[in-house]
Amino acid sequence: MNNSRLLKILPEVKRALSLHKPVVALESTILSHGLPHPENVQLASDLSAIIRGIGDAVPATVALKNGSCYVGLTKQDIQSLCQKGSNEVMKCSTRDIPILLSQMEEFDCDGNDSWGATTVASTMRLAHLAGVNTFVTGGIGGVHRGAEISMDISADLMELSRTPIVVVSAGIKSILDIGLSLEMLESLSVPVLVYGSNEFPSFFSPKSGFPAPARVNSAKEVAAAYWASRGMNLFKK
Repeated sequence: MNNSRLLKILPEVKRALSLHKPVVALESTILSHGLPHPENVQLASDLSAIIRGIGDAVPATVALKNGSCYVGLTKQDIQSLCQKGSNEVMKCSTRDIPILLSQMEEFDCDGNDSWGATTVASTMRLAHLAGVNTFVTGGIGGVHRGAEISMDISADLMELSRTPIVVVSAGIKSILDIGLSLEMLESLSVPVLVYGSNEFPSFFSPKSGFPAPARVNSAKEVAAAYWASRGMNLFKK
């Protein structure tokens, strides 16, 4: 059972889940570390509008705030997070969650909210704990170039292998080794589907030179594959 003090779900998100309406999780590092203020506020607003414009879908930005994990942020929360500089917000992957929660003050020295921003990996885990099945992001992490020496491999790949959630992305970040990342995803038994193309994307480009492990042409096909995986209990619990 999840500790309600440590995991807080926005009431709107909780209502949507209880009514079986679609909820889409969003990461928060793009807001804290990806874009400056006020462009990050505009991005958050644009993403929310896009999601809300699709039927009854509800956006749920994930972050850590004042010693708790939040799935779903208010507009005021978004403003507070986006106004912080990247040096004031810790980037938090899955392994960092318990450390940051134990060290966060309720408020910072100026009496403002204390924030931690979630990566792809930690957003996946917290969204799943809240009962959210879909997460949309930009590019995921992967195997870094030269990883055979540095062993620099993103935690995103391991999280994808053990957390049952649909991750919609623009592929693996193009600065990484896409080929080795795809090989590792295969070794980790992660289903990789490319929408409407026989070629795997390259973050900012629809083409990477690597063939799609599998192709789908509709959201219904993605959902069918996801629920087949859940039905066979192929993910670790």
